[in-house]
Amino acid sequence: MPLFRPLPRSFYARSSVAVARDCLGKHLVFESSAGILSGRIVENEAYLGVRDRAAHSFGGRRTRRNEVMYGPAGFAYVFLIYGMHHHLNIVTDGPGEPTAVLLRAVEPRAGEDVMQRNRNVETRMLLTSGPAKLCQAFGIRIEYNGSDLCQAPIYLTAGPPPKHIRRTPRIGVDYAGAWARRLLRFIDLDSPFLSPLGRRFVRT
Repeated sequence: MPLFRPLPRSFYARSSVAVARDCLGKHLVFESSAGILSGRIVENEAYLGVRDRAAHSFGGRRTRRNEVMYGPAGFAYVFLIYGMHHHLNIVTDGPGEPTAVLLRAVEPRAGEDVMQRNRNVETRMLLTSGPAKLCQAFGIRIEYNGSDLCQAPIYLTAGPPPKHIRRTPRIGVDYAGAWARRLLRFIDLDSPFLSPLGRRFVRT
């Protein structure tokens, strides 16, 4: 039984763009063996499935790695990048529509002492300001791939939306051609906890 009320599956069973926008201000909660960890979502990216050249499912690509993207909405898609960094994604839309939202940064709200130990850093601003940092701080690894986000241990809870939201191009997808320029990244413009590249857009 989750300690807090998870968002319902209907929240996730929408387009990745709508979910990405509405995830800002929500809280990511992880009921870990070391205690409750949580953070307010301030940066994410939408991936639009088979037509999106930056998505793992582009062109209908379906592998053991991305199989969870083809299932119901509201499940975690956790993958490794460069064989060492974990990224946490939220599966959106519905079965057969392999879209997702990548969580890129959160503001720590609970369990900062555990996050500091996991990351081996003390500076609060550096704990969760990037997708790999976020997963390392929370202790979210590949074994949580396929977790149901409507129940413990990993889920999202309600929170007020940011006052100022900006849409920008996604990060690190230059290979995707015109899709790299699509405004599919969402940030809380007022948050100091954005990823380093995310803060670049605040100054423009």
